[in-house]
Amino acid sequence: MSNDRLGWEARQTSSLSLATKEDKGLFPQPNEVRSYGDSKTQPDDDSVSNASTPPNISKEGVAPSGSTTTTTAAYHPEPQQPEVIFPEGGLRAWLVVLGSFSGMVAGFGLMNSVGTFQAYLSTHQLADVSPSATGWIFSLYIFLAFGCGLQIGPVFDAKGPRWLVFGGTVCLVVGMIGVSESTKFWHFILTFSVLGGLGTSLIFTPAIGSITHFFSRRRGIATGLAATGGSIGGIIFPLTLQSLFPRVGFAWSVRLLALIFLILLIFANLLIRNRLPPKVGQKVWPDFRIFRDVTFALTTAGVFFIEWGLFIPITFLSSYAIANGVSTAFSYQLLAILNAGSAFGRAVPGYVSDRLGRFNTMIGTVALCLISVMGIWFNIDGSIAGLCVFAIIFGFASGSNISLTSVCVGQLCEPEVFGRWYGTCYTVVSIGCLTGLPLAGQILSENGGDYWGSIVFTGSCYTAGLICFTAARVLKVGWSLKARF
Repeated sequence: MSNDRLGWEARQTSSLSLATKEDKGLFPQPNEVRSYGDSKTQPDDDSVSNASTPPNISKEGVAPSGSTTTTTAAYHPEPQQPEVIFPEGGLRAWLVVLGSFSGMVAGFGLMNSVGTFQAYLSTHQLADVSPSATGWIFSLYIFLAFGCGLQIGPVFDAKGPRWLVFGGTVCLVVGMIGVSESTKFWHFILTFSVLGGLGTSLIFTPAIGSITHFFSRRRGIATGLAATGGSIGGIIFPLTLQSLFPRVGFAWSVRLLALIFLILLIFANLLIRNRLPPKVGQKVWPDFRIFRDVTFALTTAGVFFIEWGLFIPITFLSSYAIANGVSTAFSYQLLAILNAGSAFGRAVPGYVSDRLGRFNTMIGTVALCLISVMGIWFNIDGSIAGLCVFAIIFGFASGSNISLTSVCVGQLCEPEVFGRWYGTCYTVVSIGCLTGLPLAGQILSENGGDYWGSIVFTGSCYTAGLICFTAARVLKVGWSLKARF
């Protein structure tokens, strides 16, 4: 054999040996099982060997005798992305759901109780303040609860949930203690709006984001179960405050609420955990380039419009009832009825979405919100029976406005960057939350206290949201009604 031939074989063997060392650990081993949800694959030895051996090259890296190959460099397989494995259940995963549920009872329970605070403050501490000005307290709170996710989401992706949830606990509990001592408009802005909004955001984003690390195929039902916490809080807190206000006064009622928050958030701190490591080079800064994804941009616009209208019924339903001659006690109970419907509306659509498609289910529930607002609320004229029917149907339909938005966004991105995408989405959405309530309050004032204008505005928001979600679905899967998306 010629010296040139011997030299070529030595170089080839040495190069392949180096490549094998460099690539070790990057690819599945012959007996390794990779799973994604319930699917499993187990490659055989030949398929693994052949995958890393080019034509006309033996497994030892030397061209067989008589080969006509002219290859002079080592063969390097194409890098493969490791599959993300989701447990889809198990003790650890469901404990994370329980921790998220506890955090949502506190954070979103307060958000779903803003109508109780609005009705009480507008007739007591802030009786001399206009409805549109009072609305800024709660709109700023909702704006910060959603808008701070722009920064909190990327931090969650890179650092995990622990310190975020702890910071949210401190802000929310201290904020409620501050609310108990507040007497002036700017007091409530600092305590309820700023501290309460920041605390809710610090809890809300990690609580939803952690679930995406454990569930993919069953993400809808897992997120829906956790999100029912907000509805449970929205049932318990208004009824509790209604009972306590005349007995112990506003200050001690809110202090008791702060104590309940503290107990719930201890469980959230102990149980909310992430599982997937951050991506290499993951940054903690937001990135608006993701709006280049047109489906994501349309989804964000859809969420913007439905959240723009969502909090108008939640905030003004009690005051609407009082303005139409309903007793104060029953007006508070209406909010509890709405949140009872919302509890089912967060869990049931989540279960259905895992089977029929997340966007398909969202389109159906948004359409039901539109029907309930324009078909029922617009026509009931203060009827107690009509108010109850509207509270139940709208509560059920609007429950998905929170629970399904996260799984819709999660369907468009990888779980390791969910926090960034979700936080970016809700930063845009928060602008609608900031302006929705003051705008509805101003419409109310312009109409001399008649609510029809605010109701029409709510219906218009849901109409626009329905169009955006439908467009996002059509862009992905077309007009086929059988397509699961």
